[in-house]
Amino acid sequence: MDGTIARTSVRLRPIALPTEHGGWGFLLEPIVLGLLIAPTVAGMFLGLAAINVFLFRHPLELMIADLRRGKRYPRTFWVCLFVLLYGGAALCAFVIALWFASAPFWMAVLVAVPLATIHILYNLCKQARHLIPEIAGASALSGSIAAITLVAGWGMVAAFALWAVLIIRAVTAIVYVRTRIRHIRGVTVSTQPTWLAHSVGFFLILGLTWLQTIPWTATLAFGILLIRAVYGVSPRRTSTRVAVVGIQELAFGVLTMLLLALGYIL
Repeated sequence: MDGTIARTSVRLRPIALPTEHGGWGFLLEPIVLGLLIAPTVAGMFLGLAAINVFLFRHPLELMIADLRRGKRYPRTFWVCLFVLLYGGAALCAFVIALWFASAPFWMAVLVAVPLATIHILYNLCKQARHLIPEIAGASALSGSIAAITLVAGWGMVAAFALWAVLIIRAVTAIVYVRTRIRHIRGVTVSTQPTWLAHSVGFFLILGLTWLQTIPWTATLAFGILLIRAVYGVSPRRTSTRVAVVGIQELAFGVLTMLLLALGYIL
């Protein structure tokens, strides 16, 4: 009876769902884009597998933390349950994707796994807010676009070029949002990393467009992102709240994915 009461008194949402809202954008944008431009049954299940792996990470880290302490907390039962649920769902979705796959996609998985491992290791060391794990985690999540397009029969160059586009998008977004948040909190921080990241990113996109590995709409999308970054960290920027910056960045992410999708579909 006591165990049942303890279990039901635990808040499940903080266990079942990760707290970082920005991660959802990095997760869903490549999945939706991939299914728009390269729709397959296998790709759909790869997307489901990616979602469950994303959800699996948070309770896994909590479970490892409880094991390290050698204690059972009221949350421990639920943590282990969600690890099994998400892990099982991810495995089932991945196996179904393999069943329906008409082309290999292993290279995308092999590249994404080390990036995800770096992110998880930093999280376990309580250093998740550092720049390296944020970029590694976002880059790993973006890898679903390569897997989805590869399984649809795309060539390696085209699939990894699109993954590179989303990595550039993730890096510039992370640097920009970190700078904006520090400004909002009254911290004096240089804006040069934001300008540099967006400028380098824009010229990399120009190069990929010139090589004809990505559509011209990618250049348009990153031109818009460059303008928003220059204004967003300038002295003329309007004051706002952290939550608003997050919502704005999600909107820019959707716009970027739509422009990319149009470039591939039209």
